[in-house]
Amino acid sequence: MKIYYTNKFISSYKKLPEAIKIESEPKEKLFKKEPFAPSLKTHKLTGKLKGYWAFSINRKYRIIFDFIDKGEVVFHKAGTHDIYKG
Repeated sequence: MKIYYTNKFISSYKKLPEAIKIESEPKEKLFKKEPFAPSLKTHKLTGKLKGYWAFSINRKYRIIFDFIDKGEVVFHKAGTHDIYKG
């Protein structure tokens, strides 16, 4: 899986607590191998984020992404559930 990172994602990722960044690294590696691994809780989003997906870093933090081609995704934002609001 090839992952592209938007500037918004990079900015939101930099704001995450250091412990969450560390926790996200193995999740991203797993995502690259198996994006629908049960532990990631990958799910489609609805409402104004229809067409996007998210997976869990942990119970509180998520990464929003979308599929752009077979084997390619774009990470758009990382953070708590508040990232769904805007």
